[in-house]
Amino acid sequence: MVYSPSFTKYQTIHSMKKLLIVIAIVGFAFGIHLVSGQPRANANVDIQAGDLIRGEAFTAVYYYGADGFRYVFPNSQTYFTWYSNFNTVKFVSDAQLGEIPIGGNVTYRPGIKMVKIQSDPRTYALGANGALHHVPSQEVAIALYGTTWNKQIDDIPDAFFGNYSFDTALVSAADFDKTTVTATASSINVDKGLQTPIQISITDSGFVPVDVTIGAGRVVRFTNNGAENHSATDDLLKWGSGTLAPGSKFQRRFKDAGTFTFHDSYKTQNTGAVFVN
Repeated sequence: MVYSPSFTKYQTIHSMKKLLIVIAIVGFAFGIHLVSGQPRANANVDIQAGDLIRGEAFTAVYYYGADGFRYVFPNSQTYFTWYSNFNTVKFVSDAQLGEIPIGGNVTYRPGIKMVKIQSDPRTYALGANGALHHVPSQEVAIALYGTTWNKQIDDIPDAFFGNYSFDTALVSAADFDKTTVTATASSINVDKGLQTPIQISITDSGFVPVDVTIGAGRVVRFTNNGAENHSATDDLLKWGSGTLAPGSKFQRRFKDAGTFTFHDSYKTQNTGAVFVN
């Protein structure tokens, strides 16, 4: 594809902006620090799927997903495609935050911006869950984002580009309805398709239920509801919870199809299985 000079001109502008990326990241941390004057959490705070959370010692803000994982905002540009301020951030104790595993990075809200990688001149419109749609010309860019299209492109640092995936290229502006894709992505939960974990209870007499059937990518949460220490340990020792004291939880995302059998290392006669379609 041959680009017109006016379409490639924005590369010069973005080269000048590379230093601003560092400034923006620093500004992001500072912006989060603005809420640090709130009372710190001394006990577990009630958090719900979709909440913004942060700990006490560090200013990083996370999205608490419906799957029970916390998701990282790589920089301020990503955060501000979803939120306009930090007013709803909840403080949790560092201990509580540490019990919530990291599930990955948040990607840009679909339709809000066009993006590019610093080492590649191609520009992309963003669909659901970080789907990249190549914008082939200035004409298509103008039709989608108006005459100021070249001010609506963000450079994504190479380190974060792996969070995105290539999808179908656009032929015309009719191939991408940015208003609809933005409205559809009403939350990060919706955009990423995050679902509530499937629950398996560990009791002193065994797993309840002893097996579950799920789709690939679903999370299973094991909770020790017994009065003794227990575990959920893969029979092939590829994963495991370690020791779970009464009341403790462990969760794992099962990405691949197959049968995954497990046992309680404290009571090896207690077994179970996850069937992944």
